Amino acid sequence: MTSTTLFAGWPDLASAELGGTALLASDAFFAGPDAMLDPKEPVFIPDEYTDRGKWMDGWEPRRRRAPGHDWCIVRLGVPGDLVGVDIDTRHFLGNHAPYGRLDATTAPADASPEWLRDHASWTPVLDQVPLQRGGHNAFALRPFAGATHVRLSIYPAGGVARLRVHGRPVPPVVGDGAIDLASVVQGGRALACSDMFFSRMDNLILPTEAPTMGHGWETKRSPLAREDWVVLALGRPGVLDEIVLDTRHFKGNYPGSARVEAICWPGADPWDLTRSDAWETLVSSTPLGPDRTHTLEVESNAPWTHLRLVIETDGGVSRLRAHGRPASAWPADEDSVLSWLNGATEAEATDALTRCCGARRWVEGMVAARPFRSRTHLQGAAASVWWHLGDGDWEDAFLHHPRIGADLEALRAKFAAADWSAGEQAGVASADERTIRELADGNRTYEERFGHIFIVCATGLSAAEMLARLQARMNNPPEIELRLAAEEQRKITAIRLEKLEAPR
Repeated sequence: MTSTTLFAGWPDLASAELGGTALLASDAFFAGPDAMLDPKEPVFIPDEYTDRGKWMDGWEPRRRRAPGHDWCIVRLGVPGDLVGVDIDTRHFLGNHAPYGRLDATTAPADASPEWLRDHASWTPVLDQVPLQRGGHNAFALRPFAGATHVRLSIYPAGGVARLRVHGRPVPPVVGDGAIDLASVVQGGRALACSDMFFSRMDNLILPTEAPTMGHGWETKRSPLAREDWVVLALGRPGVLDEIVLDTRHFKGNYPGSARVEAICWPGADPWDLTRSDAWETLVSSTPLGPDRTHTLEVESNAPWTHLRLVIETDGGVSRLRAHGRPASAWPADEDSVLSWLNGATEAEATDALTRCCGARRWVEGMVAARPFRSRTHLQGAAASVWWHLGDGDWEDAFLHHPRIGADLEALRAKFAAADWSAGEQAGVASADERTIRELADGNRTYEERFGHIFIVCATGLSAAEMLARLQARMNNPPEIELRLAAEEQRKITAIRLEKLEAPR
């Protein structure tokens, strides 16, 4: 397993592609430290030698015959909050570094190598650990915010093929002009994609031009018409002016066309984003050409947090640029309900949200998740909190529903949500007496089998359709039926959230 997999989504801040530089090393007799920062995978050439010995793709000092250990100081290409490291010893088998350690510091950009060596204050982010030969050595790091330089120490000496320092970029201070909000330098991240068989999705948002086709994002061939996609988190939520799609180097394998979609959902999880139907078109489907730059006008000036690039049918794109300005306002600022909910007291918000779903822990999670920046954010948080609850929480929510076909007037006093439930079950009111009786009987049988009432999002359904769904679900295994009922509750909650009104 590679560090790219272990620390998925967090870029290698030390990569030469981002400007990472090996400033100073205690020794580099066999091979200099620059190769450690090469984004390409290390290689081994059996018969390659230099006048000093065997050529190795990495950093290798001479064998240590004096006390002490070897070290190398690296300036990160992008300052950031450190997450993890991979001290990769591939191809170093009988000559790898037996132990390693990593320190970090925050220093001026123009700090000299000698000043860093003699005067910088270094903080250990990885204590000395044993390193396995010929492979990845990936470790989580102690939290360190705003690191600009790291120092790799090896004990006592030996070879290191690659050093990957993964972290969250700290965006530089910007003025009023447009910037590339998707760039990794601004904190942009590639979160998910349909396919990256030939080259990785992370390449799309690198700040430099792609030197070869292999430094873009390319999917495998498809014999059938389909869409490939990649989801990107903007480094800063922002208002976009234009999208630039670059197919540089892709001459016989560029996509036929592409569109760009956007969403406003701060902190959204990748899996939720891939399933969301709340994406809005930012750039309509546009034909693409080979080996060229396409500058596309944006159709909306709303603030966004994520982009989804969709290519038709397959192919490669070397870079995506999202030029715009960091957002100074949110959709919620002009939404009276969201503005009220975000500013409401805990008691007020609890009362309002309980009318949408009776599960106590769901309400608590939603109150804590404020502020909601958009309707999509509100609905996304509601679903995420819901699916991270337990079976008992779901059953707690079910208790706040009247039975399908029951006397709604009698239940209105018992359940706070009964007034909305009456509207949701409007199809029952016009049903014939036989259907009502079968619904009531069926619900009793359902409760005896599953231990909770039958839950269905009844909006728009007739009584006969509700009865058919009840009968179809009666033979489900209990563990499956509970989750189907939970999904119906989620739909009901979503409808009720849209019905929320700010107090007058």
